Amino acid sequence: MIAMPTDQRGMAFLDEVIEEVPGGERLLHCLQCGSCSGSCPNGPDMDYTPRSIFALIAAGQREKVLSSNTMWCCVSCYACTTRCPQNIPITDVMYALKRISLREGMATGTDAPALAKTFTGLLERYGRSFELGLASRYYLFNKPLSMLKMGPLGFSMFTRGRMSLTPTRIRQLDQLHAIIEKARQLGGAT
Repeated sequence: MIAMPTDQRGMAFLDEVIEEVPGGERLLHCLQCGSCSGSCPNGPDMDYTPRSIFALIAAGQREKVLSSNTMWCCVSCYACTTRCPQNIPITDVMYALKRISLREGMATGTDAPALAKTFTGLLERYGRSFELGLASRYYLFNKPLSMLKMGPLGFSMFTRGRMSLTPTRIRQLDQLHAIIEKARQLGGAT
């Protein structure tokens, strides 16, 4: 029997990922067929394809996996999940890897966490995305000098009616807040 590398809690990385994903035990059935990687529209942009990530997880390569850009390149299109012959919840695994990477401070070399935080903040406040607010807040707090480069694009979007200057709130925003709060309670988040 092969000994799996473990973390400080004595848990193998594979076991941790399985525990984090509903239906994660399906990961044990990965055939390494490559259907997921071949289906992924962002595969060429990833450090490791989904298939490679699963092999690295099984090999206990925690740091390699959690510091890669793979899960941040995932666009949640579910093409991989629907084509997997073993019904592995691949997209959910990518979300789990994002959560673990954020928790452990290993999400480096990517702007995705900062962009996601800005987006979810606006979503909580208005119930929908607000492009001008998203772009301006993200760039102002994360890349202030790059914000100047975005001016022409923003102006072009505005003149074509693709970006509003003011946000709009959804009706019954309190119901969305109740859903978000319940999800946080169920997920153990604060």
